[in-house]
Amino acid sequence: MTSTAAEPSETRQGSDFAVLSRRIADAGLFARRPGYYATRIGIVAALYGAGIAAFFLLGDTWWQLLLAAFFAVVFAQVALVSHDLAHRQVFRTRRAGKIAGLLAGNLGIGMSYGWWTDKHTRHHANPNHEQHDPDVIPDILVWSREQALASRGLPRIIGRRQALLFFPLLTLEGFNLHFSSVRAVIGRHANRRITHRAVEASVLAAHIAAYLGALLLVLSPGRALAFLLVHQALWGVYMGSVFAPGHKGMPTLKPGEKLDFLRKQVLTTRNVRGGPLVDNVMGGLNYQIEHHLFPHLPMPHLRKAQPIVRQYCAEIGVPYHETGLVGSWREALGHLHRVGEPLRRGETV
Repeated sequence: MTSTAAEPSETRQGSDFAVLSRRIADAGLFARRPGYYATRIGIVAALYGAGIAAFFLLGDTWWQLLLAAFFAVVFAQVALVSHDLAHRQVFRTRRAGKIAGLLAGNLGIGMSYGWWTDKHTRHHANPNHEQHDPDVIPDILVWSREQALASRGLPRIIGRRQALLFFPLLTLEGFNLHFSSVRAVIGRHANRRITHRAVEASVLAAHIAAYLGALLLVLSPGRALAFLLVHQALWGVYMGSVFAPGHKGMPTLKPGEKLDFLRKQVLTTRNVRGGPLVDNVMGGLNYQIEHHLFPHLPMPHLRKAQPIVRQYCAEIGVPYHETGLVGSWREALGHLHRVGEPLRRGETV
């Protein structure tokens, strides 16, 4: 999520990426968009506040489950704003972005800004690299035939039917984000790369206390539990549906394989077509190729950068992959099904 991967050492004068970067600069697309972000953040904050007001006004009723679904969407939009904050698309200084990120991430949705920033930075530096990208290191799912053959325990069991289980597993992603956040800032497994862990932990604790306290104050225990499950499950599905289409099912890089910066980002990444609705639902991450090439580019400029990037890739002979939203999931789930075949056959290393 940070911009530390935005200016890698490979971007020396004369490289393919440097030529493309000059074209983007000449188009004026590196300019900041404070008005856009003020409006976007204001709308998201207003929706969040309206949701809280509605929660207390509705009281102890099953209609609150509709509000739980509403909050799943709002939490995802807050996460997308946090993503842009961490890439320094919003504020010029790192300090301002971090303060806003702590308020949005830790306090707003209970997700550690520092933990996710560190994880996402490593993803940007080496997308779909089986050794260096934390998003494709086998945990529960396997992403290549080699990972499938080497899998043991739960990944081996789930991997046999992982395409069918993918969306059901996403219902747990919201809980996983909370658990991983807490684990990263406290205890013996804390992430030492996170600065100001005490502050992060305090703000996370404030979110958890306020969230659970509000549920128990307004709702009966049964309805409170139902609200929590619906909200977190739908939030997890939304988050997975936004972040997975960009890379899942695209080529992975093996240990020892190296590409220059431009090819490393473009060849492992997929764009998703869709227009203004998809742009806003996915927070601009449907332009994943442009975002990976220029992580600090403001969201509304990604659409304008796309034809420049696509034309340049055609000029230098680099495949540029784009599909519709349904097509992206067909490719991703098809890939998961194919790499799980050795497990269905009972093969091992």
